[in-house]
Amino acid sequence: MGESSQQQFSLFFSRLWAMILSFRLTDLLDVLLVALIIYGLIRLMRQTRSVQLLKGLFWLLLAYAATTVLNLNATRVLFDQLFNSFVLLMLVLFQPEIRSLFENVGRSNVSNFRFFSAKGQAALEQEEVAGAIHHSCEALGDFSETKTGALLVFERQTMLGEIVKTGTDLDAKVSRQLVGNLFFPKSPLHDGAAVVRKGRLVAAGCFLPLTHNQDLDPLLGTRHRAAVGMSEQSDALIAVVSEETGQISCAYKGKLTRDLAWEELEDMLRQVFLDPEDGVRRFNPRRIFGGKRRDPHA
Repeated sequence: MGESSQQQFSLFFSRLWAMILSFRLTDLLDVLLVALIIYGLIRLMRQTRSVQLLKGLFWLLLAYAATTVLNLNATRVLFDQLFNSFVLLMLVLFQPEIRSLFENVGRSNVSNFRFFSAKGQAALEQEEVAGAIHHSCEALGDFSETKTGALLVFERQTMLGEIVKTGTDLDAKVSRQLVGNLFFPKSPLHDGAAVVRKGRLVAAGCFLPLTHNQDLDPLLGTRHRAAVGMSEQSDALIAVVSEETGQISCAYKGKLTRDLAWEELEDMLRQVFLDPEDGVRRFNPRRIFGGKRRDPHA
């Protein structure tokens, strides 16, 4: 047994050494190109909601495997018909992402592919996020006093690339004055939503999907319904200021918490974004607001 193991190890290392000796520069180039393509695909998917599609596809494949193992013939026939057109299915599901991929390839340059972050980048991002939260909430407080309508989306893990494309690209540092100018009643972008990603204002004038929830207060306007609709389709937090009452509200996971002070909203956003490991788990509007604020439709 010992001699057999030694022979297997010897054979393995001899084959490995032969592969190393036969390794050429073109092989290295081949590996780097494959890695670059995979990196580009991952980066593209992170900017959209295709991650959810991939998760759904994974569970579908898992169910298909289960029907094969358990010999569920009738169910397996349905899956067979579905996966017979697998390539067509992928083209339909990921059509926006595939189109975006070709567009990015056409206008990108090598400097956009950054494999390594600079030292201290994470700390700088946290500092920028904290500043963006504070300045945004101050601006929302100003809107509340002047009864200026506003809709601000704070992106989390679900990337909202498709929503950003509906608006005007900004990629600017968040400031109280900038947010105030965006939602000024005479501004061309004041009717849409602004999106904050990793502490930066990436777009404004964006269109959000409306909710179909019939239990919402019928007096709520389009901004509130758009905020709830966006929260139903992503894990983002959406802050909205009513043009009629000046009330600040926050939509999260399909729930709308109304009548908030801007300081309370800032406290909640800081818990969620600056404490990513524990903030979301602890997030509960009733707990954060000490029972003073509640979701009337919870």
